[in-house]
Amino acid sequence: MTDKLIQYCSTFIQLSALDKEAIVLNFHPISIKRKDYLLKEGAICDFVAFVHSGVVRHYHVKDGNEITCDITLSNSFITDFKSLTQDIPSKYNFQVLKHAEFLVIKKKVLYELYNSNKNIETLGRIMAEQVALRTIDVAMSLSSDRPQERVDNLIRHRPDLFQEVPQRYLANLLGISPESLSRIRARRKS
Repeated sequence: MTDKLIQYCSTFIQLSALDKEAIVLNFHPISIKRKDYLLKEGAICDFVAFVHSGVVRHYHVKDGNEITCDITLSNSFITDFKSLTQDIPSKYNFQVLKHAEFLVIKKKVLYELYNSNKNIETLGRIMAEQVALRTIDVAMSLSSDRPQERVDNLIRHRPDLFQEVPQRYLANLLGISPESLSRIRARRKS
């Protein structure tokens, strides 16, 4: 399982044999069934996980409604950076939509690696930057794009979501109703 993680990390930086060994020794596999949670609101997120396989929905609850913030597929890292870095309870839920396999590293171990291994520290910075950029893109789209533009962008940049994720969660992610998403997609096909 760590081969996939090493291959993914190698697309960002050149890993030495020592770096690869550190990854193999410190990331541990866990498996979570559909509808179960990797993280629940109120818990402190003390890990970073690599999604080896599966689909994970990030959501929070506001006024009794679930608001989908992001969806993570395989070959991605997942964590709640605010909870992780500030040791505060998470406001998010990471719900597994499709049986998932993860490789998880605990915060304490990760920070120890950062202090002892420059490449792992660089990799952590690159991953954090990618998450921040994706968050900015989502926020900008929701605040300034019309629904049609949001759908077009999602289809263009993340078409795999339409194969893996139920439409109601995609619509929620886009800030529109499932019916609106159906209409917009139907118009695109005609």
